[in-house]
Amino acid sequence: MRVALTYNLKRELEPTEGDDEPPLPADFYAECDSPETVTAIRAALETRHETHLVEADEDSFARFRTLRPDIVFNVAEGVHGRARESHVPCMLEMLRIPYTGSDPLTLALCLDKARCKEILQVHGIPTPRHIVIEPPTGPSALKAALDSAPLPAMVKPLFEGSSKGIKNKSLVKTRGELRELVTTVHKLYRQPAIVEEFLPGREFTVALIGNGPGLRTLPIVEIKFDTLPPEANPIYSFEAKWVWDTAANPLEIFKCPAEIPDPLAAEIADVARRAFVALGCRDWCRIDVRLDGAGRAGIIEINPLPGILPRPEDNSCFPKAARAVGLKYEEMILTVLDEACRRCGLPAESSEQRPRRAKQRVRT
Repeated sequence: MRVALTYNLKRELEPTEGDDEPPLPADFYAECDSPETVTAIRAALETRHETHLVEADEDSFARFRTLRPDIVFNVAEGVHGRARESHVPCMLEMLRIPYTGSDPLTLALCLDKARCKEILQVHGIPTPRHIVIEPPTGPSALKAALDSAPLPAMVKPLFEGSSKGIKNKSLVKTRGELRELVTTVHKLYRQPAIVEEFLPGREFTVALIGNGPGLRTLPIVEIKFDTLPPEANPIYSFEAKWVWDTAANPLEIFKCPAEIPDPLAAEIADVARRAFVALGCRDWCRIDVRLDGAGRAGIIEINPLPGILPRPEDNSCFPKAARAVGLKYEEMILTVLDEACRRCGLPAESSEQRPRRAKQRVRT
């Protein structure tokens, strides 16, 4: 098949960017993929398919229209706007080109943390209590909002991923800390802040692949906060993800499979599967779960475009869970593509049917 791989590349902030506006936050491009990741995905796809790269920019619609691939492997996060993860799928639906992963509505809902929580609550799926504080907020309205917020709490930008805006200090315990963090989110990220009840228990992430009756959960990953520096809060912050844990100096921060009793594993898998279905996710997703003070599992994030760094030392959760069931990186990518092909009525090979091929050289 002719497969297009669409993505957004990480890049450095340019000094001239946003001349007439406040500077962009330093983590603005954190969700985007490195050239190494794009090359690894392409190499996996090229073992079976003619593969074309299409960066998700202002020219991508014309490239899709000219190329007309049989299917698109989509990992494009988008760059601007609260519905940015929907940009490429919207183009592809207009052109009637099939693609991997969730549709525009699901991608937009999952990125907006408050809307996502509202859907979970309607379906009776546990998730921490929250309030949203919009900017600009007058002094009296801000005080009323702050006074109504649960403490301790996590303060996050409303529509960001990859731990953007979630720093070590984002766990707040006083009204003063809360006011400072909400004001920072408003100013730096130019969007509302979501203030979420902090769940004090263990944290896990669940990778899911498939659709309908074939949906399966991969081994649960636990995030081990005792491996972080002594000054770190027990949260998977930007520093924990990108500063303290590096490929050159990896932390033993993940345990997969998680060492938990079978009933708890079943509970975590169940809430993750229910969330996947309630939000209308497709083909693959990674869902973050945390335990409350009574040890009950609650959903804290849904990631329908999961990060998939290729090297084991990169400590990327989805590939780690895949490796735990014997799926190498290449096989993981091809499995997701096959799930999308089956859903779209395109030919797909099972892992047993795939011929063993020599790896092709990746063009640069």
